[in-house]
Amino acid sequence: MNATSPTTRTAWLVVALLFPVALLNYLDRQMLATMKPSMMRDMPDIATAANWGFILGSFKWVYAVFSPIGGFLADRLSRRHVICFSLFTWSVITWATGHVHSYDQLLATRAVMGISEAFYIPAALALIADYHAGPTRSRAIGLHQMGIYLGVIIGGFAGYAADSPDLGWRGAFAWCGLAGVLYALPLFLFLKNRPLVPGTVAGLNPVEALSSLAHNREFLKLILYFTLPAMAAWIVRDWMPDILRERFALGQGKAGVSAVLFWQVAAIAGVLIGGWFADRWTKHNPRGRIYVSAIGVLLLLPALFGVGNASSLLVALGFLVIFGFGWGFFDCNSMPILCQLVGPENRAAGYGLMNFVSISCGGFADWIFGALRDRSVPLNGIFGVFAAIALLSIGIALSIRLNPVPAKT
Repeated sequence: MNATSPTTRTAWLVVALLFPVALLNYLDRQMLATMKPSMMRDMPDIATAANWGFILGSFKWVYAVFSPIGGFLADRLSRRHVICFSLFTWSVITWATGHVHSYDQLLATRAVMGISEAFYIPAALALIADYHAGPTRSRAIGLHQMGIYLGVIIGGFAGYAADSPDLGWRGAFAWCGLAGVLYALPLFLFLKNRPLVPGTVAGLNPVEALSSLAHNREFLKLILYFTLPAMAAWIVRDWMPDILRERFALGQGKAGVSAVLFWQVAAIAGVLIGGWFADRWTKHNPRGRIYVSAIGVLLLLPALFGVGNASSLLVALGFLVIFGFGWGFFDCNSMPILCQLVGPENRAAGYGLMNFVSISCGGFADWIFGALRDRSVPLNGIFGVFAAIALLSIGIALSIRLNPVPAKT
């Protein structure tokens, strides 16, 4: 695509329109982890870390189950409609979260939010991939993921909002939900699906699509590779505010900011550099995106060991920066690698299945981590296990053989 052509401008406009949606998607999630002390104080029936981990896990399990469904719908109906519906619905639920008063009510709202948010990421990434062919795909996906990281960063400041008598955790959820509802209308008006390219295969029915993906051995390897490092990332994202608060005697606000700001800023640098590097490498070697992604996972290993053994806040933050940079390399290349294995008619469904496995395992990781914390298992031992799991994934990535999917699809 010519850098100044209308097609190119439309392709980057799609990324710009989806950027705030990605931000809200993860802001709404991160606030829960950051405001944990205030919410548990207001709802004492939550009681234990294991129960809190179950709340975190319930969102992921429901999200995981509905993610393939959202992907199938996005491939067969309209990516634009699925995205706008998802944003509006989860924003209403975010608003409702600010009005719960018990463990059961919070559990229910998080589960319903899991349904609504599950429809967004597969549809959004597939739409970006529709507009961005090989030469810009990793960079475009990376810029979208920057919205996610900024959402997590802003969510890290939610601890200060929770401590504010004028806002509190309830007000934070209510205002964020309202922002999403308001943005859904202009998004619906300006976001467009890309017209089908002549020769594109029509969307398969769900049974045929599932069969096609299940018989693609390289896609199954990608699911496993996508899942294993993500388990560690879910622990870092969901539990790090609580870990830093307890380990270094920080206030709720400072712990939340410290837990997300540094590694998310590093992740932004990672997607910018990793996306550019992967697009350039892939021009000369079709496996370039796999190699860049694997380099990113390799950086997670010392980061996890370092965080688990950090003796000071400064040391912990330094290793979190390494973790974030590596995560950026990994995160901006997952959908582009999928595009080298699966045709455009099945990409949202494929990413939905990847989410199904990855986030299901992430939910169990959250729950198990909470239970281990209740039993005072050392952090270095827990993080060491996740580092070993990430190491295994690198070998899986390098074993993936690319299918002859055309680079421009």
